[in-house]
Amino acid sequence: MTAVFRAPQAILFDLDGTLADTAPDFFGVVNSLREEDGRSPLPHERIREQVSNGGLALGCLTFEVTPDHPDAQTFRQRLLDRYSELIGTASLVFPGFDTVLDLCATRAIPWGIVTNKPRLYTEMLMPRLGLAPDVLICPDDVSRSKPSPEGLLLAAEKLAVDAAECWYVGDHLRDVEAANNAGMTAIAALFGYIESHDDPHNWPADLWIRTPADLITLLNLSGAPDAAADA
Repeated sequence: MTAVFRAPQAILFDLDGTLADTAPDFFGVVNSLREEDGRSPLPHERIREQVSNGGLALGCLTFEVTPDHPDAQTFRQRLLDRYSELIGTASLVFPGFDTVLDLCATRAIPWGIVTNKPRLYTEMLMPRLGLAPDVLICPDDVSRSKPSPEGLLLAAEKLAVDAAECWYVGDHLRDVEAANNAGMTAIAALFGYIESHDDPHNWPADLWIRTPADLITLLNLSGAPDAAADA
């Protein structure tokens, strides 16, 4: 697949599994709670797959219940309480993004984060990751989370750029759908928290990246005829 695409006026990122590898925090969160509950630890990969699905999914995984279980929300809160104690202790920005963000600064391309992670935890995490986005949109800021385009459109508005001139990078189908719904260029991050049964090449993305460094390639190719859509 090939496409001609223009240089972005802004780049927006999902957080967990896209800009930052936050799953290692949850390895400790989930398995410490399981140990307290007399359960055996879960493999890290099984936890990693659920991080992008949020606190309810992780709480259900931890305590082996379904989302309709009467105590599911209680388990979610137990997980979030433990997360607030451990947040940022093992998380890292994915290798290569420092260079991407430096290039954005050099080219005066503003960047931001649009995440389904609540602001309380996102703001705790930002300084621990050394991140200072030009705009940060959390579920607290909108009436509908991704795949609704509301957060992405709000970010573009705050940056004073046309949504059609933005790239949005994410590791989940809902990220791609949100970008499509907002009229942004949708970039799927193949290195993210993708469930084993899912195939991101079936998502309606415009571009796919295997590593953060591929974004540099795309930025250098942007606007060039016959630029490769699968970096």
